Amino acid sequence: MRLTYRTEEDTRLGALLWEFGPGWRMISSAVLGGGIGEREWVLNAQVVAGYARMDPIEHLTSLGPGGAGVGMLTAASVDRYVQASDGGVDAWATVGLRVPTWAAAPEGAADPELAPVRVGTVNIVVVLPVAMTDAALVNLVMTVTEAKTQALVETGYPGTGTASDAVCVAVPAGGPPELFGGPRSEWGARAARAVHTAVRRGAEAWRLRHLTPPDEAWRRRHPAPPDDPRP
Repeated sequence: MRLTYRTEEDTRLGALLWEFGPGWRMISSAVLGGGIGEREWVLNAQVVAGYARMDPIEHLTSLGPGGAGVGMLTAASVDRYVQASDGGVDAWATVGLRVPTWAAAPEGAADPELAPVRVGTVNIVVVLPVAMTDAALVNLVMTVTEAKTQALVETGYPGTGTASDAVCVAVPAGGPPELFGGPRSEWGARAARAVHTAVRRGAEAWRLRHLTPPDEAWRRRHPAPPDDPRP
């Protein structure tokens, strides 16, 4: 994974790029390269707040290295990404929580952060070293989402995520496939722990940077994460 910067609308914006090359299958909810299939790269691109372009697929394609890949958008600062590992599983999360949202919101509930094009604010990339069936990949996306929600609830956010989160899971295309990806399967459990750690650290850091100072009781329940040397 590498971090690069570009300038759009007079704003310095970061992008995280994972270049896998051939031999990988991915499942993703991303606007570019979503679904299940063979992909060679993943891009998590930061965009300006209030992003309203109506051509996100073309925009992401222009930012990627070419070929088949997955592209996600976020208004969060991607240079504040958090990475965690567990038993051979690696997870990265970029966390923006200006408007946490409950999944089962009342009909017609407005989200003031949504522009005409929805921009992911909690984006998660997970890489496993084992092949998986399609069903196991779907199961693993469920597990990743549950682990994200657990981290947010534990951190005190009133929501299951944001209205536009995105996820991508990458696994090798060859080898005996795993049949299960649930939270009590071997690899699902590892992915859940890695995602939970990454999202929780990111959520804690977001609160400390953006919200009003919490009270002492909250501080005791949620100690500050270690200092991050990145910008």
